[in-house]
Amino acid sequence: MSRNEEKGTLVPLPPSLLRGASSSSSSATFPLWATFPPVPFLSSPSLPTVARMSMTDVLSADDIKKAVGAFAAADSFNHKKFFELVGLKKKSHDDVKKVFHILDKDQSGYIEEDELKFVLKGFTAEGRDLSDKETKAFLAAGDKDGDGKIGVDEFTTLVAES
Repeated sequence: MSRNEEKGTLVPLPPSLLRGASSSSSSATFPLWATFPPVPFLSSPSLPTVARMSMTDVLSADDIKKAVGAFAAADSFNHKKFFELVGLKKKSHDDVKKVFHILDKDQSGYIEEDELKFVLKGFTAEGRDLSDKETKAFLAAGDKDGDGKIGVDEFTTLVAES
């Protein structure tokens, strides 16, 4: 086995397997992915469901409207009051995780500062952007390990402690 094969990145292919290759072509080395059709995206059974969910699948539209409306004024956002008004504090641990995954727009497994700025819009399109001051305060409250982002466990803890 060659050094490249051990790494799993390249494999030698016989000419008969290469598209457009004649029998006189010599064996070549190509990335393994170049010879196989794409494989459909595979993930945990819950991720595709969560990714397609909207907030109203987890929370009441009336509660969302009331909570977002309560913080319409600039620099008025309070995550503790918001979680209570929107009904998130009464939800199960699994529902809180679903809300986290909906807010994690880039599906990185974290809610970063740039996603926090638009957190109210994550609940409804009518939500306003948080100010830099509100965003930083929200991040500081939720980022328990100091990595500059909020993970799912940090989010569920933040909601529970609110």
